[in-house]
Amino acid sequence: MSSPTPDALLGPADVRELAAALGVRPTKQRGQNFVIDANTVRRIVRTAEVTADDNVVEVGPGLGSLTLALLEAAAHVTAVEIDDVLAAALPATIAARLPGRADRFALVHSDALHVTELPGPAPTALVANLPYNVAVPVLLHMLQTFPSIERTLVMVQSEVADRLAATPGSKVYGVPSVKANWYADVKRAGAIGRNVFWPAPNVDSGLVALTRRAEPVKTTASRREVFTVIDAAFAQRRKTLRAALAGWAGSAAAAEAALVAAGVSPQARGESLTVEEFARIAEHAPHEEPGQQ
Repeated sequence: MSSPTPDALLGPADVRELAAALGVRPTKQRGQNFVIDANTVRRIVRTAEVTADDNVVEVGPGLGSLTLALLEAAAHVTAVEIDDVLAAALPATIAARLPGRADRFALVHSDALHVTELPGPAPTALVANLPYNVAVPVLLHMLQTFPSIERTLVMVQSEVADRLAATPGSKVYGVPSVKANWYADVKRAGAIGRNVFWPAPNVDSGLVALTRRAEPVKTTASRREVFTVIDAAFAQRRKTLRAALAGWAGSAAAAEAALVAAGVSPQARGESLTVEEFARIAEHAPHEEPGQQ
């Protein structure tokens, strides 16, 4: 049997009452699906291994279901919310339901894709129910912008979770898989049913856990240079790397030379390569001679 919902956490009736009081209807445009099950948010906090030493950043807190559970466990929580009405209401919800922890909470009313700094202590963990339509760009932006984030647990659409956690050679291995692996070790961390959301989405959700790499990918190429190669390699999935990287290198012959120099078969395809191999290719990018067009 599930344990009773503590007063501080939001249950289905609380979520609907809050939404009604605010005149809020979840919008598809922002990919909003509010979690209405207290056991689910407790499970997310547990799976994220949030401790009293953690400073957590949450993206898309919505009405505050996960925020409250995070505040019960963490030293500090900063929530990033783009929606005007939700951002305005969240501090009052925190103050009403967890008054003793309100001073550990900060709100950033902004688009997470444009956030470059956060108030308070540097975040050690990112825990979020990410809006489906921007999940991957937001995740990559936060990992890039805040290197202090050691652990991440995000809830995303199940197929996005599969893509993020995919390994080379998998059918769903692609740009999100490789770029996420640039920053972290990535794995699936469970499935989430549809009935814990309001409104219930027409897709399943999954948890993805990311642990920041202890050592960055060893390469003389910049992140931007490596990501440019990744994007080019997957832009035409069925092509060999010799063909797919022709535009990046200037010609198929130049792409082949770069691949051979990097120790990668020109006949290989992007979906078979590790992030380290993409970095090696980037290191061998052809350089234009002076006067060449």
